[in-house]
Amino acid sequence: MKIAITIDGFSLDAKLDSRFGRAARFMLYDTENGSFKILDNTQNLNAAQGAGIQSAQNVAAAGADALITGHTGPKAFSVLQNADIAIYYSEIRPVKAVIDSFMNGKLAKAGIADVESHWL
Repeated sequence: MKIAITIDGFSLDAKLDSRFGRAARFMLYDTENGSFKILDNTQNLNAAQGAGIQSAQNVAAAGADALITGHTGPKAFSVLQNADIAIYYSEIRPVKAVIDSFMNGKLAKAGIADVESHWL
């Protein structure tokens, strides 16, 4: 399984970025072998609108099966759901702790977006 995680750095020691659409980057973590790659998302950092939708499309195109982030808006949530990507919310903490929580079944699958459109 491949998990996209919003991050503020470049390693497993980076912290989860609470923003989805405007996260600087995503980590695409492979649960089968523990490898990961970093996906740049800076094109959406300062987007006037559509950052969540574009980020969701990028995560889907990267082959993610799940997403872990702090928050998602309704448009991004819808795009992710339509791409069959499971969404999980987590508190801001080191990514390796977030992955451990996910792998141990401690993160609940999100059923709805948790912020309104154009939330920063």
